[in-house]
Amino acid sequence: MSQGLYFHIPFCKSRCTYCDFYSTTQLPLRQRYAEALAVEISQRANGLPVRTIYFGGGTPSQLTFSQLQTIFSAIFQHFSVENDAEITLEANPDDVTPDFLSQLRQLPVNRLSMGVQTFNDQQLALLRRRHTAQQAVDAVKRAQQAGFSNISIDLIYGFPEQTLADWQHNVSQAVALGVQHISAYALMYEDGTPLTQQLRDGQISEIDDERSWEMFCTLCETLERAGFEHYEISNFCLPGRASRHNSSYWDGTPYLGFGAAAHSFDGRCRSWNVADLQRYIAAMEQGRGATEATETLSPDQRYNEFVMTRLRTRNGLDLNALRREFGEEKLRYCQRAAQAHLARGLLQQSGETLVLTRQGIFVSNDIMSDLMVDVDE
Repeated sequence: MSQGLYFHIPFCKSRCTYCDFYSTTQLPLRQRYAEALAVEISQRANGLPVRTIYFGGGTPSQLTFSQLQTIFSAIFQHFSVENDAEITLEANPDDVTPDFLSQLRQLPVNRLSMGVQTFNDQQLALLRRRHTAQQAVDAVKRAQQAGFSNISIDLIYGFPEQTLADWQHNVSQAVALGVQHISAYALMYEDGTPLTQQLRDGQISEIDDERSWEMFCTLCETLERAGFEHYEISNFCLPGRASRHNSSYWDGTPYLGFGAAAHSFDGRCRSWNVADLQRYIAAMEQGRGATEATETLSPDQRYNEFVMTRLRTRNGLDLNALRREFGEEKLRYCQRAAQAHLARGLLQQSGETLVLTRQGIFVSNDIMSDLMVDVDE
């Protein structure tokens, strides 16, 4: 059995208005953090081969070359990394300079994920992103010229007052750049973010469901015409270029999370580290673990996890696998709950597999919720 490794790099030059991930602007602590990650890596080596490595954030591209070297040195010292492992690093477009790319090529990183979000400068300003639309275009082209042939970009749709034509331009621009992977998300208003406060103060307004649906359809149709496969609710790829690391979250592959606020999962037990940079560094420097809590999933929780993760993908929910894992009673429950959605065209069944239709993907949270069981807290 193989596994994935996730490294949470929480550093940002500035905070975006929509982000609710754990992050910090305490850039002077980067060196101590890299060294702390090396300690945690040594603590948690488990002998399983590593199939994927993912640096997320925050802004991993804020680490220096020597700090990344420190982390990679520890990884390859304590883990057995497969020769063809997918190794992804998230980067902000304004960090993707010629010097940065030259240094990155000396490391084992073979996949870049760029947080473009939009090719509209006004929308970038609303999000308080540090780059411009032109910088995003230039960054992708620069990475391609440097030899990176597996590049993903993130896009967001559903901005206040965003038109369908503007969104079409965003998607078309992404296709024209010749990237291999596109992740696209509807703009979310998360509690505690400046963007949500602007919404509550009446400074901005959400778009309506009808326009959001039109944007989703535009996204799907444009990318499918360009040869992209819609392999997961929010993810599209050229053939053979699906994110192997993210796919591991949806197919039950175990993963270890390193760093402040990082989560781990072995299929039955979930754990997470302290969501505090200084507490995390102190724990590592004192030779202690940084785990905040551990949760062993009950059979009902594992069933819910199985339904949610499998339905996210184009492979769908395998009813035979559900029966083997959770028994006949859970299978019948799932089949009964699915009937109304099958009748409405939100789900379709092919053999022994349930798959979301395009309309079903748009309301996937409601469908998944209906197929899940109530769990006592």
